[in-house]
Amino acid sequence: GSDLMSDRTRTEKLGVKPGLRVAVMGVKDPVFLAELKEAGAKVAARPGPGPCEMVVVRLDALSDLPLLLEAKKRIVPNGMIWAVWPKGRKEFREDDIRHFGPQAGLVDVKVMAFSDVLSGLKLVIPLALR
Repeated sequence: GSDLMSDRTRTEKLGVKPGLRVAVMGVKDPVFLAELKEAGAKVAARPGPGPCEMVVVRLDALSDLPLLLEAKKRIVPNGMIWAVWPKGRKEFREDDIRHFGPQAGLVDVKVMAFSDVLSGLKLVIPLALR
């Protein structure tokens, strides 16, 4: 039997649904942007007004962590942030993002392979803070 989870597309794993408002910060990946549009998302490629249900933000170093605060300002209270970062580096890891989360008022709930070279961590605003 086939594993249903592995058959899901990247946008399904991210939780993209038709009509979802998605902001993309620092992910310069035309294939991903095309996938989002194909999945029916409304993509905001540049920072603009209005909250989104999802923000995908690329982090490359500890100095990028404050971008999570920017991302948080852009989501609805029950929205989600996907932080994506390069796999397999010692100087910047998933734990660094996890530890920063609470300072930004975020908790991590899920991890996924975003691409061959990037990992993804899903962060949300805890219920108590919404």
